[in-house]
Amino acid sequence: MPCQDSELKAAKTAYRSARVEGNHREEARWANVIGDIHKNRGEYVEALKWLRIDYDVSLKYLLEKDLLPTCQSIGEMYLRLEQFSEALTYQKKHLELARDADDVVEQQRASTQLGRTYHELFSRSDHDHNSIRNAKKYFNFAMELAVALKKKPPSSKSSFLKEYIDAHNNKGMLEMELDNFQEAKEILTRGLEICDEEEVSEFDDGRSRLHHNLGNVYMELRNWNEARRNIKMDIQICNKIGHRQGEAKGYINLGELHSRTQKYEEAICFYNKALGLARSLEDEDALVRQIEQNIRTVKEAVKVMDEIKKEEQNLKKLKRDIAAARGTPNERKCLLQQNGSLERLVEKSRMISAWEKHCEFAKEKKRIASELCDKQRLGDSYMDVGESYQKLRKFNKAIKWYKKSWEMYQTIGSLEGQALVKINIGNVLDSAQKWRQALDAYTESYRRLKILIDKLKNSIEDESGAKNMAEDCCSETDTEADNNLSIAGSDDDLCSPHTSSRSKALSTGEEFIDDMPLLSIYQSLKGSSRKTTGHMEDLTNTKQADKSSKSLTNLTGNHQAVVGRKRVRVILSDDEDEMECSSKRSHDCVLEDRSTYDANMSKVSPSNIKVVSENGSKLPINVEESSSSFKCWSPHTLAKTCRHSRSMSNDLVAELDLPSGSKCNTDASGKPSDAAPPASNSSQYDKYIECQIGNDLIHIEATWCTASDKLDIESLKAVAACLYYLQLPTQKRSDGLLPVVQHILCAGRDLESLETVENLQICLGNVTVEASIDGWIHKRLIKMYVDFCKQLSEKPNMKVLKKLYNLEVSDDEIVVSECDLQDLSITPLINALQSQKAFSMLDLSHNLLGNGTMEALQKVFTASDQHYGDLTLDLHCNRFGPTALLQICECSVLFDRLEVLNISGNRLTDACGSYLSTILKKCKALYSLNVENCCITSRTIQKIADALDSTSVLAYLCIGHNSPVSGNTIVNLLSKLSTLKRFLELNLSGLKLGKPVVDALCQLAGTLSLSGLILGGTSIGTEGVMQLAEPLLKGAEEFVKLDLSYCGLTSNFVSNINVNLFCSILELNLEGNPILPEGGNTLCSLLVNPSCSLKVLVLRKCQLGLAGVLHIIEALAENNSLEELNLADNTVPNELYSLKSDLTVKGDTEKHDQILDTIKLAGNQEVHCSVNLDYHQLEVADSEDDTVKAAASGIDDSASSCQRNSSSAECLLTQQLAVAIGKAKKLQLLDLSNNAFSSEAAETFYNSWTSVRVPSQKHINEGIMHFSTKEKKCCRVKPCCKKVLPL
Repeated sequence: MPCQDSELKAAKTAYRSARVEGNHREEARWANVIGDIHKNRGEYVEALKWLRIDYDVSLKYLLEKDLLPTCQSIGEMYLRLEQFSEALTYQKKHLELARDADDVVEQQRASTQLGRTYHELFSRSDHDHNSIRNAKKYFNFAMELAVALKKKPPSSKSSFLKEYIDAHNNKGMLEMELDNFQEAKEILTRGLEICDEEEVSEFDDGRSRLHHNLGNVYMELRNWNEARRNIKMDIQICNKIGHRQGEAKGYINLGELHSRTQKYEEAICFYNKALGLARSLEDEDALVRQIEQNIRTVKEAVKVMDEIKKEEQNLKKLKRDIAAARGTPNERKCLLQQNGSLERLVEKSRMISAWEKHCEFAKEKKRIASELCDKQRLGDSYMDVGESYQKLRKFNKAIKWYKKSWEMYQTIGSLEGQALVKINIGNVLDSAQKWRQALDAYTESYRRLKILIDKLKNSIEDESGAKNMAEDCCSETDTEADNNLSIAGSDDDLCSPHTSSRSKALSTGEEFIDDMPLLSIYQSLKGSSRKTTGHMEDLTNTKQADKSSKSLTNLTGNHQAVVGRKRVRVILSDDEDEMECSSKRSHDCVLEDRSTYDANMSKVSPSNIKVVSENGSKLPINVEESSSSFKCWSPHTLAKTCRHSRSMSNDLVAELDLPSGSKCNTDASGKPSDAAPPASNSSQYDKYIECQIGNDLIHIEATWCTASDKLDIESLKAVAACLYYLQLPTQKRSDGLLPVVQHILCAGRDLESLETVENLQICLGNVTVEASIDGWIHKRLIKMYVDFCKQLSEKPNMKVLKKLYNLEVSDDEIVVSECDLQDLSITPLINALQSQKAFSMLDLSHNLLGNGTMEALQKVFTASDQHYGDLTLDLHCNRFGPTALLQICECSVLFDRLEVLNISGNRLTDACGSYLSTILKKCKALYSLNVENCCITSRTIQKIADALDSTSVLAYLCIGHNSPVSGNTIVNLLSKLSTLKRFLELNLSGLKLGKPVVDALCQLAGTLSLSGLILGGTSIGTEGVMQLAEPLLKGAEEFVKLDLSYCGLTSNFVSNINVNLFCSILELNLEGNPILPEGGNTLCSLLVNPSCSLKVLVLRKCQLGLAGVLHIIEALAENNSLEELNLADNTVPNELYSLKSDLTVKGDTEKHDQILDTIKLAGNQEVHCSVNLDYHQLEVADSEDDTVKAAASGIDDSASSCQRNSSSAECLLTQQLAVAIGKAKKLQLLDLSNNAFSSEAAETFYNSWTSVRVPSQKHINEGIMHFSTKEKKCCRVKPCCKKVLPL
């Protein structure tokens, strides 16, 4: 490096002398030399600056031919900076100039560079055929010229051997990219032979490139020893000649080799070596990102490998179990469990490319499928084995196993499976360079899929015709409706195309239960095959296509989608794990018995349900159950009148489909429409709600007003108001007055009491939802937006209308986040804003907006000519680039107004550095800046620091989740922040902070009175936090927010903290730190402290255990400040088992003792509950208070549930938690997700929650368990969307 510095210094001295003398040729030459020195040091931006000087001088003062080396160098720099369009511009200019000058040497060099650029473009895309054609063209041309130059060199000074060798390297690299590995190996090996023949130096850079690509080729061919030898030769040469970039890429290849052979520790070691080299090159950001991503991938692979080892232990246990279960009713069940374990092992092996293990597990899975007599699973297993051999490049074996899979799928008539097998066979033949046979296989696959699709279309058309006939006919009685169902059910062609192929896999028409001995199944199969032999002989390929079309599932590139186990609805099946029927769920369920069915349907109507069909008619559908069929009412079906599916037991499952659409009087554009909205098979809630406002009837798409599976009443009111406004005549709309909908009634009761779309749909069978208008509100922006939509022939975006209608924000606050807006679709809104001119906040977050929108917004701000009034600009999570900030820099109106700028989550890169610097200098009112996750590095952070001075009013700064950011840069930034008088909050989340940064933070905390510090994911550890805590929390004033999530804190730290020191914090986040129950006790002490000011406490993933969760909530009985508490993901493995064991021991000695709990409810009444450990009974004392009775009744129900479904330990824990929740009266939001609580326990908790909080809300779904008040509604705001409060 000292040698390079002296060389650079000498070159700059020579450049300055030439410039002073006016010797332009020498000035250009030395500028090129300086650029080349910076290039070799990895300083590409600086190199580009000097090469541009060379280009400008040459263009202005020298001949055109003098531009040739300059264009080549600039093109190479842009290529290394991955600015491909600029690279192509200069490289094409280089080739053009070379042709004009008839310079064959420069033509060869230019063609080589162009080929490399097009090769890079192709390698970064999936199907860029244009780039690969161009790469091949230019590489071939370069090879021809290199051969010609070698034969007849224009000068005796050079033999052009280097160009000839590089041409071989480039052609080999291209063949490798096309997966032609044998050709690539031959070309690259020939390149090395030329090096030996011509006695090229052992440490020549041309050799290093050949070894590099040969290493890659041998890696793909799975010749690990040869790959390792060539990669090490590449590294050795690059190290010898000081080529750090090449050396880093060599270590990347070595890491990849070890990763593919599952030697993950060695892989990470080599990746770290590559990372160190890449970071020593200033502008190799892309290479650094690639290496960091590789390291993350390997770490994930380590986790998967650990999971495989655990699952292998589980498989061994299952194998021991099956030995004892042979010949018993449990044999099939054990085999199915073993099959499930093997499927998981196969999938995980595929994830980490452990193909030897994949093959082993797939063969074992094949054996189990054979024992199960399951042809579908057998076909899948054959395909898995074939895939293993394909990836191991044993193509003959792969073809053999794929053919077995093909034959099995033919046997069961699965066209889908046959198509996928043919695709895989085509891939194998393509890899074996048998391209004609591969084409035939692909053609056959296409043909079979075409048959399948045609059959599916015909099936849908037949069902549509049957539906129309049913609508045209009027059944006189319910009996006729039943007859129609029976007749339709007898026709196989009306079966649902989404019926799983699993129910037909054995083709016997019989259902097998898990406890049936396998011998019985085998005999049954033999008997069934004898009975159906004649019939099977008459089946044609077309009939097989009919059968297979009924089991069509979504086809993906991964053959695992073949099996068809993901179902739209559940019918009777032979799989014990795949088909779960639970009365707790509102979907994927059949009615198991008459009593359950009657209990559910008694809440609806005696015999008929009226639903709005696709064309708006209401169909009476009989729901009485006959002795020969099950009828399942499910809201999650496709848009057909009804479906019939036949299970293996020949029982008919008649499934009532709810409507996917209805006849709508108005569409979103306000125009009358008699046509039904298009049905969407993919939408779970593709339904329409019929709403009457006065004499007008409006049909509202349910997806517009649902959140998760719940109705959002406020959204429903807003959509109803907007649609009502749209259907008004133009003259009435001209005032911009929209109705205020206060109440929506359904069946005479407030709709807010109905939680799900299903419940609403039940009511809609008999009555219409009624909305009452309680006034009018002027919404001028909505009026202008609708008008501009009409002018531009655009349909108004309902999401935008809902946001603009929001009654909780003023007209000066424009919030249109998450509206799927793009640069074109936002045009009507931009025009409306330009007409409105004045507004104080613009939130365009979570859309798909690009730089075009920013240009339009600059015109809006400029046209307003408003130089006063605060402005908040929230643009996070869009597609803005660095030049979007240029529009702010050039808009003088914003210099006085802009106070909050959130541009996080956009790919700004370091190109935005100068723009951010200008914004910080010119926008004198800016007090909040968020550039989190913007792909910026130390360079941009340093520019931010340089732009700050003591006159800045900046109070909030967020730079988290950017990489790489060095510790020195952060220290410099903190030093600048300490000079600011108003600075309050700093967000460094996701940055790795060392001791120098922690020391600087302590100094900053000692200098300023910070109110917030976000250090999530910084891994500063226990020592860092202890060092920081005292200066940070020293003041008597409240500390608003402290985020220490995922910082590597331990239970010892939490146990030893000074509780009084943390009492001043309002928001504390300790997520992801192993606090354990010991640390939880200290937090309990903090919560019961009378001086505690905490309002928000996040303890997610802290390994507290359920006992620790209980203690935390119990501590809230004495806390009057905490409003939000997150205790999600805190279960400890086997904790309930331990509790049960402890309780059992206690029960042996105190068998008849009872534990008395006291539940204090809202009216200071008490309910005494006792849990009997023998009989799990909960007794509730008498009470005169109705509220107390209701609460007690809720708890008693849960107790009886505990009696049925849970151990006494679980029941006791549930009751104690319910009591604690009832006593935490100040709490407004509680998150208990993913803590293994049952649905009965969730209802018990909610009963306690609602006993002291009215109104309340719950969000319980698949592990999620949120309880909240209406004001603190859960999931209402994404973490990145929380607003910064003004000073």
